[in-house]
Amino acid sequence: MKDINEIMPKIPNMNWGALLNKMPTNEKVKQMNQIFPHNGKWHTVFEEQDKILVDGKLIWKKDKNSWT
Repeated sequence: MKDINEIMPKIPNMNWGALLNKMPTNEKVKQMNQIFPHNGKWHTVFEEQDKILVDGKLIWKKDKNSWT
């Protein structure tokens, strides 16, 4: 399997890029700005109702009020 960075186009001055399964909101882009390093690389993000897959790593979405 090829790395996404071998396939996706290189864009001048791009901080990072994401291949998503849903259209991001402005809030989601701000959140991804904090997650992804500003190294010009592409990342794969597959989002479901209660979890997100970022570059093959599972991140569960939890409401802060449900934390123990």
